[in-house]
Amino acid sequence: MIEVRNLSKKYDDKTVVHNVSLKIEKGKITSFIGPNGAGKSTALSMITRLMKRDSGQVFIEGKELENWDKKELSKKIAILKQSNNINIRLTVRELVSFGRFPYCEGKLTEEDNKYVDEAIEYMRLTEFEHRYLDELSGGQRQRAYIAMVIAQGTEYVFLDEPLNNLDMNNSVQMMRVLRKLCDDLGKTIILVMHDINFTSCYSDYIICLKNGVIAKEGTVDEIINKDTLDNIYEMDFMVEEINGKKISIYY
Repeated sequence: MIEVRNLSKKYDDKTVVHNVSLKIEKGKITSFIGPNGAGKSTALSMITRLMKRDSGQVFIEGKELENWDKKELSKKIAILKQSNNINIRLTVRELVSFGRFPYCEGKLTEEDNKYVDEAIEYMRLTEFEHRYLDELSGGQRQRAYIAMVIAQGTEYVFLDEPLNNLDMNNSVQMMRVLRKLCDDLGKTIILVMHDINFTSCYSDYIICLKNGVIAKEGTVDEIINKDTLDNIYEMDFMVEEINGKKISIYY
């Protein structure tokens, strides 16, 4: 389990995240939602040690984040930010192989290649594995980055806006893969999401941030309702249940 206590971050005089406390249960998909500027990505970056926190504590499996060795932490958690800037030309296989760096430090063993093969196959990229990333569609590239995270073999997977720049079909496929990672492989998935309906259909638990604080958290039934969404986004929503899934429409 991951436990966050009183996490805060300020830029100059603006508080971006204020006194946030939460728990992330293992083996579930937990999604952060909220309007732009709510502090979702900032909170995610502090929880994963990509960004320095001003105050607060983060415990991973009962051990404070600062006490984790960098190499050991990279075997426990993986994070994929919404913007991935790689300045060298790589094939899909080369990119996915980066996920094994915490274990082999660039010298791939037979076991490492097995993980790479499995990740590429899992993300349906076998026919593209020797293609360069700049030769792929946006959806294929995003799948390649997810394959890299899978190859890393961590228990916790953090994804910041994984549907960014994906069309509807690729978004559906991506969320199905993440749900499968959770259900079949026991991964704990933590997402920053903008699309409320994808959040509703695929999440187990939802944390709503607004103005840097947790406005509400709970199950899909507790969060995806008109009163909560109206309050979080300050818009008028209509929520309907279709085939057992809650679908929201704003107007």
